Amino acid sequence: MTVLPDDGLSLAAEFPDATHEQWQRLVAGVLRKSGKEVSDDAAEDALSTTLEDGLRARPLYSALDSAPDPGLPGFAPFTRGGRAEGNTLGGWDVRQRHTAADNGAVLADLENGVASLWLAVGAGGFPVSSLGRVLDGVYLDLAPVVLEAGREVEPAARELLRLYEERGVARDAARGNLGADPLGHEARTGDDGFDFGPVAALARLCAEEYPGLRALTVDALPYHEAGGSAAQELGSSLAAGVAYLRELTGAGLSVEQACAQLEFRYAATADQFLTIAKLRAARRLWARVAEVCGAPGGQVQHAVTSPVMMSRRDPWVNMLRATVATLAAGVGGAESVTVLPFDHALGLPDAFARRIARNTSTILVEESHLSRVIDPAGGSWYVERLTDELAHAGWEFFQSIERAGGQAAALRSGRVGEELAATWAARSAKLAKRREPVTGVSEFPNLAERSVAREPAPEPPSGGLPRVRRDEAYENLRARSDAHLAATGARPRIFLAALGPAAAHTARLTFASNLFQAGGIEPVTDGTFEDSGATEACLCSSDALYEERAAEVTASLKSAGAAQVFLAGRPGQYTGVDAYVFAGCDAVAVLSATLDRMGVS
Repeated sequence: MTVLPDDGLSLAAEFPDATHEQWQRLVAGVLRKSGKEVSDDAAEDALSTTLEDGLRARPLYSALDSAPDPGLPGFAPFTRGGRAEGNTLGGWDVRQRHTAADNGAVLADLENGVASLWLAVGAGGFPVSSLGRVLDGVYLDLAPVVLEAGREVEPAARELLRLYEERGVARDAARGNLGADPLGHEARTGDDGFDFGPVAALARLCAEEYPGLRALTVDALPYHEAGGSAAQELGSSLAAGVAYLRELTGAGLSVEQACAQLEFRYAATADQFLTIAKLRAARRLWARVAEVCGAPGGQVQHAVTSPVMMSRRDPWVNMLRATVATLAAGVGGAESVTVLPFDHALGLPDAFARRIARNTSTILVEESHLSRVIDPAGGSWYVERLTDELAHAGWEFFQSIERAGGQAAALRSGRVGEELAATWAARSAKLAKRREPVTGVSEFPNLAERSVAREPAPEPPSGGLPRVRRDEAYENLRARSDAHLAATGARPRIFLAALGPAAAHTARLTFASNLFQAGGIEPVTDGTFEDSGATEACLCSSDALYEERAAEVTASLKSAGAAQVFLAGRPGQYTGVDAYVFAGCDAVAVLSATLDRMGVS
C-alpha cells in the first residue's frame, strides 16, 4: 500500500467548515418554497421518517449523534459480531430449508453451495420415519443438520442421533441443532402442554456428549410473521431465551451450559438498515442478559429472509427482496442465513427457485466479497444510532413481558397477540394507503402475468398467532378479479378519461392505472367509454384542466352510462364527480367498494 506524504495540504482547505445549523437553514429555505414555514430542528423533523416502535429516521446523521461504544467484534457487548473474525474465514453458513422428503433436492443443494440443512419434520414437514431416507448420501460429519419438529422434537432428535451412531459419526463431529422450541411451538399452535423435561434431557445430552450440537432454537419468526415490529421480535426472543435459561438451569445445567444450548433465529427483511440494526441490537441485548446471569454473552444467530415480505403476485420480485435481506443479514453479522425461494408463498419450490436462493448467498460471499469485512456497518452514525434506539425499544418490550410473568404467561393471557395485532393494524393502514408500497402488487401490478403454479407445501402449524403477509389485502382483491375473469371471460374494467395533452394527463393517468390494477380492475384508455365495456370512469388530467372541463366531461360520461365517476387528484368541488383517488387515499377501501359496485364477488 502506498502511503501519501503528509504535506499539510487538504482538499477542503479553501472551503469554510459547514455547520449543522447552516444545513438546517438551507433545508428550511427549500421547505419554505413548498409552503412549509419551519426553522431549526423543526426543519430537520419535517424530513424525518417515522418508523415502528416510536423510532424516527432522520435525514442527516453526524458524529454528534452519540451511541454507546459498540466494543470490538467477538467481545462484549458483541454489537459488532459474535466472533472476532466475523464471517471472514469462509462466509456465513448457507442454510437451506426443506419441508418435503426429497433426497434429490437435499443432495443438489449440498453439491451446489449449501453448507447446512434446515429440515421441517412432523407437522408442517415430512414424517420422522423419513429422516434417514432424506439424509441418505449426506456426509453428516460435514453438513450440519438443524431440525424443526414442534411437538415431535424428541423422536426426531433421537432419530437423528441414531443416524449419527449408525453412520459412524463421532460425537464431537456432529454439528447442528435439535430444534426444541416449546414457546415457539406454543406461539404457532396455541398448544401449551409441551413438557420441557425431554427437552432438558436432550440439552444435557448435548452439553455432555455432543459439543457441536445445540438442543434449542429461540425462534422469533412466529412474532415477526404475526405482524410484530423489530423491537417486539427482539423483546419476545429475549423473553423466550430467559425462560429457557430458567428451565435448563433448574434441570441442573450450569448457566454457561444453558447459554451454549441456544441458537436465535430472526427475520431479515428488505429494510436493510433495520435488519442490520436488529441483529446487532439482538447480540447486545443478549449479552446484557448473559452478563446478569454471570455467563459469557455471545449469541449465535440464524437469519431467515422474511416470509411476510414475500408476494404471491409477481413472485419474481421476491428475488430482489431476498437479495437485499440477505445482504443485510450478512452485514448484520448472522452466522447462518436461509434465503427462502422466491416461490415460497406459492407452495413447494422448484429446482430453479432453490438454485436462485442458494446462489444469492454465494454471489454476495464469493463475488461481492461481503464477508471479507468484519462488521461493515460499524462506525456508520446512522446504523450505530439506530442500533442503540432499537436496543432500548426491544429491552422495553422484553421488560413488559417479564412484568407480565414471562413469555409463557404473556402468550397465554393474549397480551403478546394483542400487542402484535395492534402493530400489524397500524402497518396494514399504511399498506392500504400505499404508504408502504409492494412492488408488483400495490405498485406496478401486471394483470397480464401468467400465474406461477407449484405443488402444495405441507400445511404449516396453526392455531396460535396468525401468519400475515404484506400482500394479503391486495391478494384478496386480485382473487376476486380472477374469479370474475374465470366466470365471465373478462376482468372488471374502468375507463380512464385523459383530458388534454400528454404533459397534462400522463402522471395521473399512470397513477390511476396502477391503483385500479392493484385491485384487478383493468384500465381502458383507448376509444370511447361506450366502447370500453366499463361501467365506471376516472378523469385524469391537471388541476387547471379539471377547472375547465371536469364538470362537462363528467356529465358526458354519466349520460353515456357511467355509474360512478372518479377524479384522479385531491378532493375538490367538481360537479358530478362521485369520488377521488389520490396519493395517500385508502386504496384497499376504494378498490373493494368498486368491485362491490361492479358485482365482482
